Amino acid sequence: QVRLVESGGGSVQAGGSLTLSCAASGTIFSIDAMGWYRQAPGKQRGVVAAITSDGSTNYVDSVKGRFTISRDNAKNTVYLQMKSLKPEDTAVYYCNAVIKRRSFYKADDYWGQGTQVTVSS
Repeated sequence: QVRLVESGGGSVQAGGSLTLSCAASGTIFSIDAMGWYRQAPGKQRGVVAAITSDGSTNYVDSVKGRFTISRDNAKNTVYLQMKSLKPEDTAVYYCNAVIKRRSFYKADDYWGQGTQVTVSS
């Protein structure tokens, strides 16, 4: 079994900062891409940031310059550092990872349970 567990969510005022973390555990052979998604009420879940196994990153335009995604491969953990938070960043944030459980298994998508981030004005 593979599990992704997010932590670090909470409530902050606009302009504040939060750092989310997501640790993968279980039987893992390798992890390819990891990313953060978010979903606000009444909206579709969308990509916030993604990072490949060798460290290449991409961000949705609305968070560029404010959010930083990083990973620690030794810990099977991905982070999202969020600065200059805005009310429109309020959402449930989900961790995603593409994981191969065995060398001969196909890679599958795994999701965390989500963590709430609330930014007040």
